[in-house]
Amino acid sequence: MLTLLSAPAHATPPGTTKATATPTTAATTVLRGRASWYGSYFQGKKTTSGERFNRFKYTCAHKTLPFGTRLRVTNVKNGKSVVVRVTDRGPFRHQRIIDLSEIAARPLGITECGAATVIAEVVAPETPLGPATTPDNLPALFAADPNPDAAFTTYSVPAPTPETAEPAAPAEQPVLIAAATATQAEVMTATESVNCPSGFLIQAGSFTDAANARTVQARIKSLLPRVQVYVSQYLLDGRQRSRVLVGNFGERPEAEAVRQQLLVWGIGGLVREVALR
Repeated sequence: MLTLLSAPAHATPPGTTKATATPTTAATTVLRGRASWYGSYFQGKKTTSGERFNRFKYTCAHKTLPFGTRLRVTNVKNGKSVVVRVTDRGPFRHQRIIDLSEIAARPLGITECGAATVIAEVVAPETPLGPATTPDNLPALFAADPNPDAAFTTYSVPAPTPETAEPAAPAEQPVLIAAATATQAEVMTATESVNCPSGFLIQAGSFTDAANARTVQARIKSLLPRVQVYVSQYLLDGRQRSRVLVGNFGERPEAEAVRQQLLVWGIGGLVREVALR
C-alpha cells in the first residue's frame, strides 16, 4: 500500500474489465466497493505521493485516481459520510477500492468492522475534508450501479443540474467505466461482519390494535408482493402493541428506496438496523 511504485492515473487494475462507453455530458464519477483502513503502523511513513502518512488527517489510498482528488465516501450500511483526499496508492488486497486513514474510517464504523461497502463520489477540490452529510440521492446512486454483483465498479451518473442544484436521477443514464471480474461474494471475508449490522428493515407503523397492524400489513403485501412483511408483538408500559416490519434488506440504500416508495403510497415508516451479528 505504501509503496514507491505508483500506478498510472488512468490504468485499469488487474481483475477489472473496462467499458468502452464514455459519458458525453457533465457527470459525476462514482465508485462502489469495499473500503478498509490503515493507522498507527504506517504513521509518519512516506506515501506514494511523497507526503508523510498521518492517521489523524482525512486522507485515503486509491489505485489510480490522481493525487489530491477529493472523495465523499459513504458507508452504505449506516449512511455515514466523510470527505477525504487521495495521497497514496492502494489497497492491493481483497479487491478493495479504497484505504481510509484511521480518523476517516472511524465515523463510518469501518475500524470496528474491518471493511465495509461504500459509495465514493468524486467531489470538487474545494469541498471541506472531514465528516459530511449523507448524500440525499444515496439510494439512487446505489441503485444506478450497472453491475451490482461485481466486487467493485466505477461508473458515471449525470451531475446535479446547476440551475436547480437538485441531484439528477442517476438511474436514468449510468455509464459503466470499469468493473471487477470477481463477484462480491468471492471477496467478502467472515471477519468483516464482526460487530457490523447484519441488515436493515422498515418499521411501517406501531399499533395498539392488532387488527390495524394486519390491515397495513395486507396493504403493503399487495403493493410489494416480493418483499417480506410481518407483524411483531411487543410490550410498552404493560400494554401489547403490534409493529409492521418490512424487509430484511442487506444495505441501507435498498431499505431507504422502499421506504420512499411507501411514502408515495401514503405509508410512513423509518429504517432500523437489524440486531448486530
